[in-house]
Amino acid sequence: MSSGSYYVPASSRWPVLGSVALGAMMVGTGIKLVYDTGLPLVLIGVVGIVAVMALWFRDVISESRGGLYDAQMDRSFRWGMGWFIFSEVMFFAAFFGALFYVRMFAIPWLGGEGAKGVSALLWPDFVATWPLLNPPDTSISGPQQVFSPWQLPLVNTLILITSSITLTVAHEALKVGDRKTCRNWLTGTVLLGFCFIFIQGVEYYEAYAHYGITLEAGIFGATFFILTGFHGVHVIIGTLILATMLVRIIKGHFADENHFGFEASCWYWHFVDVVWVGLFIFVYVL
Repeated sequence: MSSGSYYVPASSRWPVLGSVALGAMMVGTGIKLVYDTGLPLVLIGVVGIVAVMALWFRDVISESRGGLYDAQMDRSFRWGMGWFIFSEVMFFAAFFGALFYVRMFAIPWLGGEGAKGVSALLWPDFVATWPLLNPPDTSISGPQQVFSPWQLPLVNTLILITSSITLTVAHEALKVGDRKTCRNWLTGTVLLGFCFIFIQGVEYYEAYAHYGITLEAGIFGATFFILTGFHGVHVIIGTLILATMLVRIIKGHFADENHFGFEASCWYWHFVDVVWVGLFIFVYVL
């Protein structure tokens, strides 16, 4: 590549195919929630998303290894990743906002408090409490009990905080060219990611099997699974990305001073960890 040139990637099919796969997954999820069918479409969408990610990663890695990216492309990648994480912040802010609105406004109104306390006339016997174990509409069954934050949620919190530390150590090691240390600490981060996913799965099993916390368990069940479920998906994606970075480290990819692919994965993972701290505080503790 000549000095000062700018690489323009070739036309790619992956954005379109990724959108189709994501659309299939979301449509299937909607059908599943409403009609209790659509699971095959969900699975097709998930497999499609994973396949697109793998093939898209392959192309980007090939272009990077081929020396096609210059300083301007590096800036483009950084801006793109920054705006992507900003969009993720807004995504989770919307769900945290919904939780805040329900807890601070809607439920107190139904209990007779505030300017719209007349809403209490709808269900005069309703007692406004959170967690909402007894929804005002008796046709809806609330959860039998909620999770103690000091058991599995605390374990997962410690796991993610520890994973941020191990990932930072791996990143700093890569900066100074200590690839063995980077590989070892990054391996630990990936394993911690898988541990989080496994424990989250155990918690979901306990929620459905023993706690009565389901998507149908009133507003508490809905907000619980929306927030923790979307976060869990982000952890799965982040773990797959870090696993890809680990394979690249083992293969000798990345330079000490030029490794934005690795750095971007660190940005994403730290963001996911911060979101979980918020979830732990506002969903489990308060």
